[in-house]
Amino acid sequence: MTTSLSPGGLHKLHELMAAHVESGQVPGLITLVAIGDDVHVDVLGTTALDETAPLQRDAIFRIASLSKPITAAATMALVDDGTLQLDRPVDDLLPELANRRVLRAVDAELDDTVPATRSITVEDLLSFRMGIGIVVAMPMSTPIQRAEAALDLKSMGGPPWPPTSMNVDEWMAGLGSLPLVHQPGEVWMYNTGSQVLGVLLARATGKDLQTVLRERVFEPVGMPDTGFTVPADQVHRLPTYYSPDPETGEMSVIETRADSWWAQRPSFPDASGMLVSTIDDYWAFVSMLLAGGMSSGGRVLSEQSVQLMTTDRLTAPQRDAAAVPFLEGGGWGLGMAAPAADQAGLPLPVGFGWNGGSGTVWRTNPENGVTGILLTQRAMTSPEPPAVFQDFWSGVNAAIA
Repeated sequence: MTTSLSPGGLHKLHELMAAHVESGQVPGLITLVAIGDDVHVDVLGTTALDETAPLQRDAIFRIASLSKPITAAATMALVDDGTLQLDRPVDDLLPELANRRVLRAVDAELDDTVPATRSITVEDLLSFRMGIGIVVAMPMSTPIQRAEAALDLKSMGGPPWPPTSMNVDEWMAGLGSLPLVHQPGEVWMYNTGSQVLGVLLARATGKDLQTVLRERVFEPVGMPDTGFTVPADQVHRLPTYYSPDPETGEMSVIETRADSWWAQRPSFPDASGMLVSTIDDYWAFVSMLLAGGMSSGGRVLSEQSVQLMTTDRLTAPQRDAAAVPFLEGGGWGLGMAAPAADQAGLPLPVGFGWNGGSGTVWRTNPENGVTGILLTQRAMTSPEPPAVFQDFWSGVNAAIA
């Protein structure tokens, strides 16, 4: 049976999203639902709660962790050309991470360690099994978390903004001063792997990360508005960014276009969550993956690399131990969520893709080829998917005929 999109279902999705805008809890948002060449984009709301200017389709959003799949794609492009190898230790390019020590227990003191059983590999970074990162179930007062916070690494918890003032070498030195929490390859731990990948890409190519991403992904895919900064003559396209009070729901401003962190070049380009993009740029990226690595600019990735990125790499115990609600009980490929083997036939949000803490989400269902992308300017305040995400997926699934 051929899958298509229902006009009635798409109208239902519009109504669900409009209710969130009308309530004032989501100032503005853009949805995209697609299957094949049938692509539907809906733009709702305003650029700010105190403005009447309608949000435009070319609005530039802070995509937060939707940066991670882009970083993974750039990494796999270097794997394709032989610059990197998945099973290669990173010690030569990242000497700060050589000869690791590992905590004897998650809550152990920093000097209570054992030697790492092996080096960290490129695949460990992509699969988030490098041995350090965020674990939602981890107590928030452990010695290593206190040490990480004191170093301002923004790698083991808390929002990534304001951005760190450290440069790349200072950040890596700080990370290298800490022991790992788990042995490399053993446990899925969120976020830090992508941050380190950004450093690896720059050092492997001898170029700054923005240049690597531009040459390997943005230009060949056709993503002119994606990057770590917003040009001065385009800042007007950046909506005001909000965070709701977890208890009252009252919206407070995180940043406006007038004082945006993205108006200047970052000292540490954080590959895990500091890119900005547009709905059309991100759809171009997703379309490249759906086309097996091809885009209008030519081949970006090999089909094998796309397959590796979108296939679950975790064992069942690793999935269970991750304890992250937005994994939706599924797995992790390379740089993004991927459905586990026992999730075949389940509706979206099961699929490959990811969520961003700035209120962004993308998933593609590999069973029927349906893609959903939602960009908002309302930060997530919990690992649990917010109501607007839940209603988005209800509407997307209702639109599938």
